[in-house]
Amino acid sequence: MKFPLAVSTPEQLALDPTALERLLELVTRHIAEGRYPGAQLAIARHGKLALTRTFGDARLDPTRVTATDDTLWLLYSNTKVLTACAVWLLADRGALSFTDTVAAHLPGFEANGKGEITIIQLLTHQAGCPNADMPAQAWDDHELLRKTVIREEIIAPLALGDDVFVGLPDAQHDRSVDMHEPGPDGRPIKRADETTAAFRRAGTPGGGGYATARGMAAFYQMLLNRGTLAGRRLLSPRTIAYVLRNYTGDRIDGYMGMPMHRGLGPHLRGTTDTIRGLGSLASPRAFGHGGVGSSYCWADPDSGVSFAYITNNRVPDPWHSQRMDRVSNAMHAAID
Repeated sequence: MKFPLAVSTPEQLALDPTALERLLELVTRHIAEGRYPGAQLAIARHGKLALTRTFGDARLDPTRVTATDDTLWLLYSNTKVLTACAVWLLADRGALSFTDTVAAHLPGFEANGKGEITIIQLLTHQAGCPNADMPAQAWDDHELLRKTVIREEIIAPLALGDDVFVGLPDAQHDRSVDMHEPGPDGRPIKRADETTAAFRRAGTPGGGGYATARGMAAFYQMLLNRGTLAGRRLLSPRTIAYVLRNYTGDRIDGYMGMPMHRGLGPHLRGTTDTIRGLGSLASPRAFGHGGVGSSYCWADPDSGVSFAYITNNRVPDPWHSQRMDRVSNAMHAAID
């Protein structure tokens, strides 16, 4: 499948090569310090791919496997934007309204006092379900997970079928990273629960997607281009504008401990002093999402830039948030 973005250069897209070199040096230093085994980043602007760069190793145990530009990285909660996009598509086609209750479409959801929760509340993390897990028993239940909605209606039409997966086919498992976390001595050790074939193929909608950085940069270019990627229309401009509103204002997010300015899937930079992952230098309209302790993907409507940065080590705060602010700010500093 041909990748949907034409390849360009940073200079041709008015991105400062010197500033980008500082960004690459920062990630290279992290790898050298043993902060994470591997990483990948991609930058796109105005419908063209400016840069893809891959660092370090995809796997360490039992043998070291060098990461390549085709390596697939676990997205964790970056997956939520792909899942939300399936809901946007249903709204665009008139199958639901965002103000509907969830129970109107999922009978049984109303149990335990959840009957009045709306789709808007669910997508903006206001439904009161902060730690709901997808049980392993549901991993092989394709009817329950509705994985084909995302694959057939979003990923394939955007020509991203080789780069984005929510439910990784067995034939693609050799391309995927192993996930790690800091061990007692600080060195990365494998996270056993997320390095199994069952986990990879499950495609849990809140955190089980896999992608290349270029695939996520391209997906966010679609959002910047009001629902169209490389001439393919997926969503209407009005739907894109609706889901990228700030629905939670400057309210403190009870889980993150700071305002998150949540849209219906991604969150926005806003104008508060701090923000998770998007970088303090970001435009107020910049939007995106992160993956726990590992990654961030975002787009800036004011500049037309989309950026994806994904690693294979789940590191704790405060270092994770600090490095994301520096990585994202290094990218913002390169935008002319």
